[in-house]
Amino acid sequence: MAFKSLIDEIENNLHKILDDLSVSDILFSVEPAKPGFGDVSSNISFLLAKHLKKNPKEIANILSEKYRQLTSTLVSNVESHPSGYLNFFANWETLTQLILSESDLDEFGSIDLGENSTIVVEHTSVNPNKALHIGHIRNIILGDTIARILKKSNYKVNILNYVDDSGLQVADIIVGFRHFGFAQEPPLGKKFDHYCGDDVYVKTTEKYEKDPSLEEIRKNILKELEDGTSETAQFADKITRRVLENQLETCWNLGVYYDCLNFESQIIRSGLWGKIFEKLKEMCLVEFENDGKNVGCWVIRGENNEEDKVIVRSNGTATYIAKDIPYAAWKLGLLEDPFNYQKYEKIQPGDHILWQTTLAVSSESKQNFTGEKVITVIDSRQARLQKIITALMSKFKSAEDAYVHLGYESVTLSGDTAQTLGLNTEGKQAQMSGRKGLYVNADSVYDLLKTKTIEETRKRHPEMADSEIEKISHQISVGTLRYEMIKQDLDKMITFDLTKSLSLEGDTAPYIQYTHARASRIIEKSHRTPSIDVDFSLLNDKSELDLIKTIGLFDIFVMDAAKNLSPKVIARYCHDLAVAFNSFYEHVKVLELDDEKLENSRLCLVNSFKLTLEKALELLGIVAPDKM
Repeated sequence: MAFKSLIDEIENNLHKILDDLSVSDILFSVEPAKPGFGDVSSNISFLLAKHLKKNPKEIANILSEKYRQLTSTLVSNVESHPSGYLNFFANWETLTQLILSESDLDEFGSIDLGENSTIVVEHTSVNPNKALHIGHIRNIILGDTIARILKKSNYKVNILNYVDDSGLQVADIIVGFRHFGFAQEPPLGKKFDHYCGDDVYVKTTEKYEKDPSLEEIRKNILKELEDGTSETAQFADKITRRVLENQLETCWNLGVYYDCLNFESQIIRSGLWGKIFEKLKEMCLVEFENDGKNVGCWVIRGENNEEDKVIVRSNGTATYIAKDIPYAAWKLGLLEDPFNYQKYEKIQPGDHILWQTTLAVSSESKQNFTGEKVITVIDSRQARLQKIITALMSKFKSAEDAYVHLGYESVTLSGDTAQTLGLNTEGKQAQMSGRKGLYVNADSVYDLLKTKTIEETRKRHPEMADSEIEKISHQISVGTLRYEMIKQDLDKMITFDLTKSLSLEGDTAPYIQYTHARASRIIEKSHRTPSIDVDFSLLNDKSELDLIKTIGLFDIFVMDAAKNLSPKVIARYCHDLAVAFNSFYEHVKVLELDDEKLENSRLCLVNSFKLTLEKALELLGIVAPDKM
């Protein structure tokens, strides 16, 4: 509970005071204070003004007097602020012991928001026709980080990757292979997903623009893809599986893992759409158009002056949304599961078993990857479609928040970075477009980050073995890429800049990772194993108390991030923690003090910081190196 123990004690005592005043139903806040307002502050005085018919300052005086008469373990003093806020000051000797002792536990920072309920997080969902580019990485890292935070919050999390293996973009590369003579093997040294995206996909779409009559070939291929028994569909399955394998290798390299792969082609052939369509009609959620521009179509009525959404065309074919609706219902467990399950052919790193759906007979036991709630990570351009699906699922499930669309804005490259990676943008930001070939694949960004990091690490540590330099550089490169995708608000566009992202100063992963390495070095130089059996009263310098307080706030930040589905909150916490430690490092010495008791107390604090930062960075999927 750490710092939250102080907040809980204050809340309980304030409720006792309200009972004494015969006041109820006051939803006051008690939260960590801003500088100059003690350690914790409350707005309770403002909310009581109407009930007690006094101004907030007078009420704060009354409450502070009453509070001092109550038993308090973690509060040393309470004051009324001239503004009307009630400010509390911690009993730091007691609270320090509580925070540093708890930080030593594996479960430190864990909360019980989920109460062991099951939740689905679906992310990635990239067409298997090209390599993942830097824009896709924001989706992948956001989804993975949300899943990590929810696990820390006591949810059972099922992580799904929806493989869109039957759409237009897949049809395009099949046209390229079948009709335009592209070889099935990539040039020597080139990954298959890079080859499909850079060569087959881009050059095939260029041919459409020059010769519109080729659209008919594309339409025919698309029809054949929907027929799972066709030779074209089987060929497409072989091609897309190869691309998917390479895409997964990119994800695994970034520390991203899944529980199950779901294939759009199987959803189309499973019969789920027919079942959900009947349910939509029964519940009067779709209507048949007898006249107008959508005559003969089934539509979902638009809300707030939005256009109606066609769900089944007049020729009886289902539109794109018809694939997403049954999948959404399946994720919530609202439909009988038509799938069997197989283990994926390649083994994910670590202990992460990866399953995949199949319509074929399987010797594996039936799996269950549904959830009581679903979070689907899809960029903001899909907001209209996701709004419709969210509304439908809330009606099916009779729960407003059963299905959540977590949207985000796109990623661009800075002009300098675009030029470094071979894009000529005349110094302007580079917006991604896979169809036009204007994108930078994620592997290239990672490779460039790693090359730069290896160079810098070798300069700093010429004595270090190549294998260790390789390991550290991988951790920094992955950390850099992940942090840049997480630290920004979801509704803000990211402009990724290689040079700035690798800086050891400011709001970057290397700055935070370097701070962890600094703490590790202090402990290494001490030649001691830090212990929590120390004199906590010796930790009374302001920089020490600020660091202890920041450590103690970990579970409060986890709660905020989980409730609001905001990975940025944890990124901000990691940065705050690193800043607090560096301030401590600048203000006080830890070793060579000629005072063993004080040294041990400060080593305990250094180790507490180190352990807490490791746990917080783990939520971001970032490793904390001991050396940099």
